Amino acid sequence: MFKLEYKCFWILKFPIFTQKNIAMLIKTKVLKAIKQLPDEFSIDEMVDKMILLEKIERGLTQSEKGEVISDEDLELEIAKWFD
Repeated sequence: MFKLEYKCFWILKFPIFTQKNIAMLIKTKVLKAIKQLPDEFSIDEMVDKMILLEKIERGLTQSEKGEVISDEDLELEIAKWFD
């Protein structure tokens, strides 16, 4: 497994993704992530790490654009799932 340090952002506002608002990965970040993998790894492990990296980038981009909701609104949304 790999260690991940992150800040928690609640990003659920309008979860409709188009090519314009999907964060693109930067080659240097991808190469850095690959270098952190062990000497032997499966393709699945690499793909999982790339997906995680892309989701983090997307979340940070949405946060910078203000596409976030408050903790209170998040709790209301989650409560709807269990009604």
